[in-house]
Amino acid sequence: MTQAEHRLARWLLAFGVAAPAVAVASVATAMAAYPGFDNSRQYLSELGGASAHTPLLFNAGVFTAGLMAAAAGAGFGLAMARLGGARVLGGLTALAFVLAAVGLSVSALYPWPDHRHLIINLGLGIQLAPLLLLAGLWRRGDLGGLKLFLAAVFLAMAVLTVLTKHLLFPALVNDANVGWWERAYAIVLVGWVGVAALVLQRRLVADGTQAPTA
Repeated sequence: MTQAEHRLARWLLAFGVAAPAVAVASVATAMAAYPGFDNSRQYLSELGGASAHTPLLFNAGVFTAGLMAAAAGAGFGLAMARLGGARVLGGLTALAFVLAAVGLSVSALYPWPDHRHLIINLGLGIQLAPLLLLAGLWRRGDLGGLKLFLAAVFLAMAVLTVLTKHLLFPALVNDANVGWWERAYAIVLVGWVGVAALVLQRRLVADGTQAPTA
């Protein structure tokens, strides 16, 4: 990786650090503009739907977060190539983020209850990214903390998927609490990206003191 690619990777990862904050801010402002929104029973997508007072607050935030996810995915791919020599796995990681970006951005253009809004489910493909990152960075002995974090994130998302899809304990997630389960799922699904991007960005800075490879 050249020095220019090294700088580009760090710059793109900055989008990954910022994307969760953008997502949280859009949700918070959309909730503030939607009096009576029931967090326990209503889905987040309803903040951008027909019943919302100012749906643009949510939809614009989701669209922006989607674009930032695509940029972050490219940053993760470059970082994996630089730090772990994992170009193929880096490419697959970037692809997972691009699919998530398409799901988020397109769903914002077709707000709920438009059936096309369900393309947002492409975003669930990002659940594979922690495993891909873990495999791509496996040989790095100085990223032990990050690797444990990625494994824990993948496990948490797998458990939440099983529970929210009613594959186990079907009565646990119900109409009275589905909103809280969705919030927990969203926090894990989005939040890990910011943490991983920040750690890799700092590792790239540290590695930048070394001579770049051709």
